[in-house]
Amino acid sequence: MSFHRFVALRYLIGAQGREEGRRFLRFITYVAVGGVAVGVAALLLALSIVRGFSREIEAKIVGFGAHVQVESLPDAPLNGAARLQREIEEMEEVASVAPVVTEFALLRRSSNEIDGVGLWGTDSLPHYLAEHLNAGTASFEPDEDGRAGLVIGETLARLLNVEVGDRVTVFSMRNSNGNGGGLLSMGGIRPRVKQFRVTGIYETSLANFDEIHVFTDLNVARNLLQYGPDEVTRFDLTLHDVEQADLVANEVEEMYGFPVMARTIYQVFRGLFAWVNLQEAIIPFVIGVMIIVAAFNIVGTLLMIILEKTREIGVMASMGASRQLLRRVFLWLGLLVGAAGTAIGLSIAFILALLQQRYDIIPLPEEAYYMSTAPIELNPLDFVLVGVISLTLCALAAYIPARFASRIEPLKVIRFS
Repeated sequence: MSFHRFVALRYLIGAQGREEGRRFLRFITYVAVGGVAVGVAALLLALSIVRGFSREIEAKIVGFGAHVQVESLPDAPLNGAARLQREIEEMEEVASVAPVVTEFALLRRSSNEIDGVGLWGTDSLPHYLAEHLNAGTASFEPDEDGRAGLVIGETLARLLNVEVGDRVTVFSMRNSNGNGGGLLSMGGIRPRVKQFRVTGIYETSLANFDEIHVFTDLNVARNLLQYGPDEVTRFDLTLHDVEQADLVANEVEEMYGFPVMARTIYQVFRGLFAWVNLQEAIIPFVIGVMIIVAAFNIVGTLLMIILEKTREIGVMASMGASRQLLRRVFLWLGLLVGAAGTAIGLSIAFILALLQQRYDIIPLPEEAYYMSTAPIELNPLDFVLVGVISLTLCALAAYIPARFASRIEPLKVIRFS
C-alpha cells in the first residue's frame, strides 16, 4: 500500500483530535460518512419506488386497454371487424388483437342500488384483471337459467352491495343507429334489458376503473347493445414491444385512413402518464440534492481534520513529503469517506428494498396513488450510476481541503505548534 493511502486510511479509522476534543473529530467523521450513506440510500429508494410506481401504473392501464387502440369516429362502430382483425394480426409487431364492444349502460342490483357503468364485451377477461380477481372466476359462461357471466370491479361491488353469484340487471339505452339514446321521457327509446350473474370481482386500485368497467362475453354485449355481427367498438392491440406503439399506430392509420384512428395507450391516458412522468423527473432531483449536501459536508470534515493534524502535516512535509503527496493524502481521505458512505447507503437501500418487496412496510393511500403499498423495482444500473456519481462528488468536494493542506508551511507549523 502506498504511503498516501496508508495515511488516509489511518486518518479515517483512527480519526481523533487532541486532548479535550479527541472524540469530537471522530464524531464528525462518522456524521460525514452517515450523510453520504443517507443521501445514497434515499436516492436509490426514490428511484426504485418511482420505477416501480411507473411499472405498476403502466401494467394496470395496459391491462385495461392493451398497447394500441384502433377505433372509428366517436359513437360509430367499426364495420368489417373480422377482416380488419385478420389484417391487423398479420402485422409483424402485433402479438394479439382483441375485439371490444363497449358502451354506457345502467347496472341495477335493486330498486335502490343502481349505477352507470361501461359495459365491456370481449372474448375473454383481460389477462391482468384475471390475475387480480378478489373473488370468483373470469368466466362469462351462462348459468343454468341462461344468465351470462359478468365480472365487475371491487369498488362498484361495494357501492351496490354485490357479491359473486348475485343477479344483476343491465339496461342499454343505445339505439340501432349507434347513438347513445335518451331516456324514455326524452326520446321515447325503449331500453333493452338483460339479466346477468356476477361471476367475478376484480380489483386494480384504480378507482375510476374499478367503479365503472364491467366485463361480459363479446356476443352477449353485441346483442344487448344492438351491434351487428361484424361490428365492434374498437380493437385492443398487444404488441411484442411497447416501444413500437407509436410506429404501429401510425401504420394502422396510414393503412386504413379516415375514419379509422389508432391511439397508443399513452395518448388515451395522457393525463395519468404525465403525472407519473412528473414524479420520475422531480423526485430523484430533489433527493439527489441530499447527496450534494452530504458531499460538501466532507469539506468541513476534512478541514477539521487538517486543523487537528496540522503538526503531523508539518512533520511529514519537513521529512520530504511533497505538496503533491500531501494533496493525495486528503484526496484519498475524502474518497474513503465517500466510499464508506456510498457502500453503507447501497447496502441500506438494497436491504430496505427487499424488505418492502416481501413485507410491504411502506403503505400508500390508495385514493391518491392507486395502490396500497409502495412498489419497488430494483435496477442494477441505478446502483452503479448512483455509486459512481456519489464517489465523484465526494472526490471533488475533497479537492479544496486537500489543496489547503498541501500549502501548509512546515517550519511555521512546527515552530508554533
